[in-house]
Amino acid sequence: MQTASTRPHPNVGDKERILSALAGSLLFYATARKHTINTLLLAGGGYLLYRAVTGRCPVREAFAHRLEHAGGDMKVRTHVVVARPRHEVYEHWRRFGNLPDFMRHLESVDELDDRTAAWRLKMPGGAGEVRWETTIVKDEKDVEISWHAVPGSVIRNTGKINFSDTPGKGTRVDVMIAYGIPRGAIGERMVQLLTPGFRRRVEQDIAQFREYTEIEAIYKTDGHAY
Repeated sequence: MQTASTRPHPNVGDKERILSALAGSLLFYATARKHTINTLLLAGGGYLLYRAVTGRCPVREAFAHRLEHAGGDMKVRTHVVVARPRHEVYEHWRRFGNLPDFMRHLESVDELDDRTAAWRLKMPGGAGEVRWETTIVKDEKDVEISWHAVPGSVIRNTGKINFSDTPGKGTRVDVMIAYGIPRGAIGERMVQLLTPGFRRRVEQDIAQFREYTEIEAIYKTDGHAY
């Protein structure tokens, strides 16, 4: 049962409610004059009277919800365990320019300063590319890196990476990355981003971080440049 605090707010004005009541009553009257029951007229009349009594329009609510969440949001939560010390693993993530080396859905990430980076990814199917900027909101050395897209970006992007020790001197990396599509024409054009296939691609990219970091450590140990 809905309480007064959780009951949805009316989305139909007083004039519309009056018109809905009149139209609904006319439909019921027209049905009553017929010798056979017209299901469509009854349904239409009932719907209009519901609008009039409650002040709510379910069709309008559904349409508004679709606009508000055009393209929706995609959030990936996963973790990987890397057989390297925590400070090394943190340093690999902290250099955002490294991200496209293992996160293949990204075309590039350019660090503009200590906290701001410019991201670029290619749309699936060769439908162009998306560019946005992020700023780091938390940077606790060897513990956490968090960022979000700057206001006005064409895509809502947030990320939170946590680092913790595991038995055997390894590092557990807990990853949360989210992409959100804005409303309007831009969102409709970009909606193909948030598909199950794109989600799997992001998850696979994060899984590759373990191999990437461990191989880079081998190169460094052998004296190769990386």
